Amino acid sequence: MDRKVAQAVASGADVIDLAKGNPDAYPVAFIRDAAKRAVDDPANARYTPFDGKPAFLEAAADWYRCVHGVALDWPTQLFAVEGAVDGLAGLYAILVDRGDAVAFVDPYYPSYHCMAVMHGAHEVLLPALADRGFLPDLDAVPAETWDRVKMLVLNYPNNPTGAQAPLQFLQRAVELAHEHRFVIVHDYAYAGLGVGGDAPGAQQYSILEVPGAFDVAVEVCSLSKMYAMAGWRAGFVAGNEAVIARLKLYHYQMGSMITGSIQDAGVVALRSDQSCVAELAQRYAARRRIVADGLRAAGLDVFDSAGGIYVWARVPEFGSGAAGAGHDGESERGVGNGNGGENERVWTGERLADHLLSAASVAVLPGTCFGTVGRDYIRLSLLKSEPELREAVRRIAAAL
Repeated sequence: MDRKVAQAVASGADVIDLAKGNPDAYPVAFIRDAAKRAVDDPANARYTPFDGKPAFLEAAADWYRCVHGVALDWPTQLFAVEGAVDGLAGLYAILVDRGDAVAFVDPYYPSYHCMAVMHGAHEVLLPALADRGFLPDLDAVPAETWDRVKMLVLNYPNNPTGAQAPLQFLQRAVELAHEHRFVIVHDYAYAGLGVGGDAPGAQQYSILEVPGAFDVAVEVCSLSKMYAMAGWRAGFVAGNEAVIARLKLYHYQMGSMITGSIQDAGVVALRSDQSCVAELAQRYAARRRIVADGLRAAGLDVFDSAGGIYVWARVPEFGSGAAGAGHDGESERGVGNGNGGENERVWTGERLADHLLSAASVAVLPGTCFGTVGRDYIRLSLLKSEPELREAVRRIAAAL
């Protein structure tokens, strides 16, 4: 899609790019000020401790205690990493051998699939369908399949759907991990970005809140989305001591540490009252209403997502008129929608994404980027200003 957008822009198109997950927000002033002061600290020109600065790890432990009511021993149950993907890559490396089974939810963040392929793992895809709120049915997986699984990757709030997982779902996952002896890795990149504000249950639970989770689970947290620090590259992995210890040993040789000044800014962010996170969540919630309501008015079925920074929408079933015509105005072959009409066509997410870029100059991602379940969906990011999002919705409605 980046290549297609670049080609469209080069040809003179005014593209509104809703394909990227790159936050447009800026860290609030007190976080930026802390980073500026930290740059002038001579100690931050040196290599930082391999595990992360003690002050950063202590701040992460305090964040868990204040936000989630979880007690962590920071020297043994926390490890600093350069963002969530750095932590995920290390966990795949230490937990997965060639031929092992890795389970994750479909739709999924593409790196889960790519890392599984690079490690020669067997993928167990857990379909998350609309009728279950895009949560998988963990009990539908046969016991013998769970017995083969080495690692289960979860991601809530979810990318791409925006689904959040209730505590009961996480509890069931922990029970299965105890029973079948696999490790749970929870990718918690969108912590604090639930739609419902401070209402009870509105924000995603940490998996470490579940009794017994420390026996089987680790959680990967990122400061990128919570504090709009995406380009600063900071995060941490928390949870099971044995997994954390092995991750450290791997990372000492294969990774690098967060820049010292960024860790100092992270301390200030993590120890704040988290009102900046709440304000960011409210901003995304307002943007979500603009996009979701506009797309629904245009006839799309939009998932009522509970968190994250995306809108997940189902491709409508078009007839053979103008909306169903190809880019050159001629009818294209499609898959019948089951209504028996020869002229009925179903558009896939890939075809609709291409159509919206060419006809509306709006870039979105087809759901096939995120697995097989997303074939008939598109993902739109909320990382543009409200006027730009309104204009994007207006263009999409016209193109449909």
